[in-house]
Amino acid sequence: MPAPELDTATREKLEAAAFRKLVEHLRTRTDVQNIDMMNLAGFCRNCLSRWYREGAAEQGLTIADPDAREIVYGMPYKEWQAKYQAPASPEQQAAFAQSIKQHQG
Repeated sequence: MPAPELDTATREKLEAAAFRKLVEHLRTRTDVQNIDMMNLAGFCRNCLSRWYREGAAEQGLTIADPDAREIVYGMPYKEWQAKYQAPASPEQQAAFAQSIKQHQG
């Protein structure tokens, strides 16, 4: 069954709902480290906040990087780091180095 044809407004509402669910999910999964997300998927919470900021810029809005990160993290980034970010293991760092090569093409 093909995907339904949606008008732009409906599609954007659905995309926004999916974004909100993703952000909510990432806020509850504080056990998932950004480096693991980067290694597996090629993006992390910081990427998501950058894409949010870039989307705002496309609409003529300026959102500072710390503000965009707070939107994604649900708190100031430094606070999230202090509470939840664990040091990256040598294995994670090695996987990250490989991941960067893989995701850059």
